[in-house]
Amino acid sequence: MKKIEDLQVKIFADGADKSGMLEMYAKPFIKGLTTNPTLMRKAGITDYKAFAKVILAEIKDKPLSFEVFSDDFSDMERQALEIASWGANVYVKIPVTNTKRETCYALVKKLASQKVKLNVTALMTLTQVRDVVAVLDPDVPSYVSVFAGRIADTARDPVPLMAAAVEILKMVPAAELIWASPRELLNIFQADEIGCHVITVTNDILKKLVLVGKDLSDYSLDTVKMFYKDALEAGYNL
Repeated sequence: MKKIEDLQVKIFADGADKSGMLEMYAKPFIKGLTTNPTLMRKAGITDYKAFAKVILAEIKDKPLSFEVFSDDFSDMERQALEIASWGANVYVKIPVTNTKRETCYALVKKLASQKVKLNVTALMTLTQVRDVVAVLDPDVPSYVSVFAGRIADTARDPVPLMAAAVEILKMVPAAELIWASPRELLNIFQADEIGCHVITVTNDILKKLVLVGKDLSDYSLDTVKMFYKDALEAGYNL
């Protein structure tokens, strides 16, 4: 089994808690960070721009993605240009469609032509991957985020789709594929095996890195000890 430091896939921390983001940022194996409006809302963020500026004051040398939140493409463009102006390391997340299922491709092409670094997000099909790749500028750094974890939630194996997406992205050398919404630590190693460029990982999963390569007999014993300890502390008796 590979060690984390030997993996080729880049690990990005996914979150919206300031202390957690800065903790992950400080780790050498974390190569970038992402967030989204849902994570920010769960973290209690009420001022989007103020939060972003606070984070960017601390994180200046690793890529950091912030997402537009309008449902109107002309307003998305305005938001995208505003977000892009916040820093050279900022990538603008654009959802693959709006809530009306209207695709973002025209907007992505327009923003890419203006050299905006993009992170096109919430993709789940190879058709979407092909269509996004067709409108990216091959010379402008960008990310294509495929939500492999959500694909797995539908009982579909995401690995073949992600492997095919890796091949499609070879058409745009400056773009990188993100394995988004992983569900378990194993996904990091799966992403690495197929040559995926990036995987976004939440702090809950990152905390499991200490388990990599752990002896399974020892892990079995730890589990038994956990059950025994919890039963004692609960005061159960028969």
